[in-house]
Amino acid sequence: MTDRPILFSGPMVRALIEGRKTQTRRVMNPQPVSCLSWDDPPAGSYPSKNGWSRLRYAVGDRLWVRETIDMGHTGYVICTCTYQADGTPVDLRPATFWAGDQTRKLIPSIHMPRWASRLTLTVTEVRVQRLQDISEEDALAEGVVDTGRRDGAPYQHFLIPGMPEITTEHEPSPVFAGLWESINGPGAWAENPWVAAYTFTVEHRNIDAEVLR
Repeated sequence: MTDRPILFSGPMVRALIEGRKTQTRRVMNPQPVSCLSWDDPPAGSYPSKNGWSRLRYAVGDRLWVRETIDMGHTGYVICTCTYQADGTPVDLRPATFWAGDQTRKLIPSIHMPRWASRLTLTVTEVRVQRLQDISEEDALAEGVVDTGRRDGAPYQHFLIPGMPEITTEHEPSPVFAGLWESINGPGAWAENPWVAAYTFTVEHRNIDAEVLR
């Protein structure tokens, strides 16, 4: 079991907070190859051009979510942190290393420190599959939402809240395809790479905070 950081965009952070997202897919790098046997690989590994390569995360790993934050100050020992995903402000006490600096500083998600993370994920399942093999159920677990709109059975409408640029579709998987391309670029869905599908639980706390019992 290892503690690791993981990046999410603003809309996906909101999906985590709202309980809509319990899965994420990440491209396997390097990609698997067929020249090695899949039988009895080392735990958490797969055959690649480099021999046995390891998956990024494993069951039991705890992941602290990195997201974009805005740091500011109200005094010498009080540091305010505003999470860009939903505008939530938090006072961090003490934060003396920020003392005297009254400016605001936007910190991109890639540089977010562990102590500022507010979401902790625990990996419960890891699957390896082709990207386009995602099921409709799993697309919903990725954060796709049923709008409830109906234009006569069986026409449902699905979208990603906060991402109007992604077209509303009648099934979840095409919406997820739009989300994938918004993150990975045009044509990324058609490439149909091997991905690791991670299922997780979500806790609304810093990874180092004491668990209340």
